[in-house]
Amino acid sequence: MIQKSDTSPLPQSMQGSVANAAEPSFLTIGQVSKPHGVHGEVRVILQTDVPERFTWLKEVYVGQNPSRLVAVEGARLHQNMVLLKLAGYDNREAAETLRGAWLQVPEAEAIPLDEGEYFLYQLEGLAVVTDAGELLGTLLEVMETGANNVFRVVGPRGEVLLPDTREVILDIDFDNGRVTVHLLPGLLPE
Repeated sequence: MIQKSDTSPLPQSMQGSVANAAEPSFLTIGQVSKPHGVHGEVRVILQTDVPERFTWLKEVYVGQNPSRLVAVEGARLHQNMVLLKLAGYDNREAAETLRGAWLQVPEAEAIPLDEGEYFLYQLEGLAVVTDAGELLGTLLEVMETGANNVFRVVGPRGEVLLPDTREVILDIDFDNGRVTVHLLPGLLPE
């Protein structure tokens, strides 16, 4: 994992907006895929690196804007998914109404991270600067792919897609609101 930098801060005009941004109050841990069986269980597509967390959840927020707090009656791991039973959804028809719903927990219930680890949403808004000192722009999105994450940066050179690899991402400095990168040939738009 990349360690924080001890370098001097960027000028205010080049700093990312993370320090000033309101962090989300919820973390998404899954999305309901479809009903499973006839007793109200649903299949959950995981959005967490710790699927076991579902087995100790007592309640979960369902949906977004607004979300509603629903008691968890049971959860079990099944074929890279979670089968979840929520209170009040006792048959297949009721479970069908949950299709596509996001499942969230309050940020305060996030699983503690180790030193040097971070949540991907915390990267959004950081300034991205090359190791030669050129401002590439602002990191707007982290796209999760099968091989590695890809950072979508928009700035003076337009949109730049940077792979989250040790060769490219040199430093993530939350204190100063920036990511330092090394540009490999072919990464910049023509």
